[in-house]
Amino acid sequence: MLRLNMIKLILFLLFTIFVTGCVNKHGISLKYYSDCKEYYDMQGYYHKKCGDNDIITYKEMKNAFKKKSTKPKGNVW
Repeated sequence: MLRLNMIKLILFLLFTIFVTGCVNKHGISLKYYSDCKEYYDMQGYYHKKCGDNDIITYKEMKNAFKKKSTKPKGNVW
């Protein structure tokens, strides 16, 4: 029993070390530092494009856990 718990603990620690290397400020990606392209256009507006290699972003995670309300299809009465 003790050996089984030790194996589970080691596997859990290895898994957490592996996963934390891919979490960055944009979400979960293939790289720890995601490459962002920052530039100003001809009118002087600032643009920042990030997350080309992201698996999932924090915005997508928030939307995944929201309840989806269904509208009634007709008269309820």
